[in-house]
Amino acid sequence: MVEKKKILLSTAYLAPVRYYSKFFLSGTVYIEKHENFIKQTYRNRCIIYGANGPVVLSIPVIRGSFHKIFIRDLEIDYATRWQNMHFRSIESAYKSSPFYEFYIDDLISFYTSKIRFLFDYNRKIQETILHFLNVEPEIFYTNEFVNPSVAGLWDYREKINPKKVIDDPHFKCLEYTQVFGTKHGFIPNLSIIDLLFNLGLGSSEYLRSSVM
Repeated sequence: MVEKKKILLSTAYLAPVRYYSKFFLSGTVYIEKHENFIKQTYRNRCIIYGANGPVVLSIPVIRGSFHKIFIRDLEIDYATRWQNMHFRSIESAYKSSPFYEFYIDDLISFYTSKIRFLFDYNRKIQETILHFLNVEPEIFYTNEFVNPSVAGLWDYREKINPKKVIDDPHFKCLEYTQVFGTKHGFIPNLSIIDLLFNLGLGSSEYLRSSVM
């Protein structure tokens, strides 16, 4: 185990397994509130394992100003029924998984109630996931944009990205049984709900074992 340091993360929607491993790597985590929104990242999307392979679920945001707006002020767009689509996709992907019924009731509210800001939506769903994982890190939200050169912080804001694979010496992706694994093989680093629905209470031990 490496010496624990302070971790800096972006906000994320149902973030991938690697993202949640950082809460086991360090007991102190900072979440960036003052960066500008970046499209096509985990900030407003997640990837789950559907019957035909990976499925991307994206939360729509109100367009027009997001290029110059802090992530904390970015509003979710409810003009479409994206909540219903996301929930149905999750249900279709995981309803036959071993622990779907164990967790799904606590997630339903995120697909029925409307939370105005993306940052607040992600924060609340993250609190629920951390409760599932039975981990209580010390979490801080930045008061200003953090310079990447700040000493003592391990900056993962751009290193955990769906569009590019960046080597991470502190994360080891271990295989586990997935619902459609016999059909398509193991798909690593999917949304944390893939791990939870398949491993249940064993998810925390998996994440501890993934930390290097």
